[in-house]
Amino acid sequence: MSTERKLPGYMTEDLTLRIVAGPASYQAFTDKPVEYIVVANQRDDVLAYIYANDEDDVVAWLSRPAAGLEGHNTYYPWMMRLRELKARGVPPSAALDELARAGTDTPVNPRSHVVPNSRQHAASLAALEEIARAPGQ
Repeated sequence: MSTERKLPGYMTEDLTLRIVAGPASYQAFTDKPVEYIVVANQRDDVLAYIYANDEDDVVAWLSRPAAGLEGHNTYYPWMMRLRELKARGVPPSAALDELARAGTDTPVNPRSHVVPNSRQHAASLAALEEIARAPGQ
């Protein structure tokens, strides 16, 4: 009688990789001008910017470095809204409009909100990154 234990095939055979689709999402990068809205916490500290460009189908989140982990942690509910907007086929600039109208990340116990009347233009994503790095934003 053999004491050697035979491993199942899934542990000994090479895996076959498959490309699978994830949830619908907007692109994250553009070299063109962007529109953006400002997201702040309940103390009105600016945490991040949500920017958009219709031509490149871009809507994405840019945390302020000064916001630290709070800027990154606040992203999740906004990301879920962006996925829902993309799945509905909402163009990027209209997505910014909807987020601004919604006002907060969640209707119950909001942790962040869109700063009223904060929609602006930046010449490029690099220009918005400079704004995000500026002190006192």
